[in-house]
Amino acid sequence: MSGKAAFLGLGVMGFPMAGHLRAAGYEMSVYNRSPARAQAWVDKHGGRAAATPREAAAGCDLVFSCVGNDDDVRQVILGPEGALAAMAPGAVLVDHTTASAALARELEAAGKQRGIGVLDAPVSGGQAGAENGKLTVMVGGDPAVFAKAEAAMNVYAKAVRLMGPAGHGQLTKMVNQICIAGVVQGLSEGIHFAKQAGLDPRAVVDVIRHGAAQSWQMENRFETMTDGHFTHGFAVDWMRKDLGMTLDEARRNGAHLPLTALVDQFYGEVQGLGGGRWDTSSLLARLEALTRRD
Repeated sequence: MSGKAAFLGLGVMGFPMAGHLRAAGYEMSVYNRSPARAQAWVDKHGGRAAATPREAAAGCDLVFSCVGNDDDVRQVILGPEGALAAMAPGAVLVDHTTASAALARELEAAGKQRGIGVLDAPVSGGQAGAENGKLTVMVGGDPAVFAKAEAAMNVYAKAVRLMGPAGHGQLTKMVNQICIAGVVQGLSEGIHFAKQAGLDPRAVVDVIRHGAAQSWQMENRFETMTDGHFTHGFAVDWMRKDLGMTLDEARRNGAHLPLTALVDQFYGEVQGLGGGRWDTSSLLARLEALTRRD
């Protein structure tokens, strides 16, 4: 592959994703809010660090972004020094941030005014998925725009799918987070119950993982959960951001999400324990804290 591309946001996800694009042959420019992070990426992969998103995006066929929330996206894309100000007609912006569906539609409208294609493309798979090039990408946007960017996204993904018009990528990611919330709570309760019952949680999971209880969370998190290590993967603060957007969307579309609302409340309690930066499997820590109080 070849062509000019920019990546805006070099966090735990964006840093390796941009690296995969560079390894695939793209001529890369990168931007990060902290310049040292961008320079570290250039030192490792080559390419060019830019002082602003606008500078990074100038002359690029593809621009990718992966930042924190709706306001961050507006700043790096729509602001006076944002990427859209420098992108030429026919270029494509791919926003990998997990953000609101309303923002996705806002970005697409802003892009259309300039003849620029925009895709909302949140990802799932965590830091390990980004580093290993095994992410799942859920995309919203126009099929013709998607066709221009699909090959590039496949560089760091095991699955890329267009889900519908603008906003549908973000809506699909909300479904993803709804399902994760319930699974992690169930796994936490199972491990907690096993401990309280005097069972060996590892032996229990080694048996039930071969049956209907099996899940990605069980395969990848039960050992660290059992050991009380919650420094792996997606942080509780970010999960609450995602669940908050999901519950807002549910209020708009009439969906009933009682379990999601309850688990969001539980994550609030984890934050109260000082676990905002713990990973999402720390729901178990909440149960153990309750037991210590009893």
